[in-house]
Amino acid sequence: MKKIFIVYGHYNEKSFNAAIRDTFVETVQKAGHETDIVDLYKENFNPVFTGEEPDEKTLNYRNRIENSNVIVLIAPIWNFRMPAIVEGWIDKVLAPPWAFKFKKLFGNYGYPLGNLKGKKAVVFCTYGSPQFAVRTFFLNMPTKRLRRGVFNICGITDVIYRRYFAVPFVSDKKRKKFLDDVKKTANNI
Repeated sequence: MKKIFIVYGHYNEKSFNAAIRDTFVETVQKAGHETDIVDLYKENFNPVFTGEEPDEKTLNYRNRIENSNVIVLIAPIWNFRMPAIVEGWIDKVLAPPWAFKFKKLFGNYGYPLGNLKGKKAVVFCTYGSPQFAVRTFFLNMPTKRLRRGVFNICGITDVIYRRYFAVPFVSDKKRKKFLDDVKKTANNI
């Protein structure tokens, strides 16, 4: 059994992101895994980070991550990044020196040492744009940033990134295929 910490970042309970969340949770729970879900909008999470020390809520999230095997992010991609509420969560929770620290080489040069080694990350993202535009014109920026700039720096190298393109424009049949992919991913957790 795995302990799965899920961060959900969409304001609309009727969104396709909610369908992804519900499908994923149902599938992993049927397989006997334990889930711990954070709904950032329902919790009214404040994403503004002004350099303050971690508050009780942030420390609670970190404790829950420490007690999990898998971190899952579920959110749309807006303007080639996750919503500000999710980005702020990343800035506050997956921050140094807790999630990673820097090994100084000389002067101002160094490299990150991740403190979350051994964990797995799964990212489910929806896009309004077609796949061609995201891959060609924007060079997979959201994928690269989350994989390399967030999880790899934290020491998490086992990252599964599932993307669903042109969601507002696809047929119900295509959405069902997307949700079948969510089930497949959940069954291989």
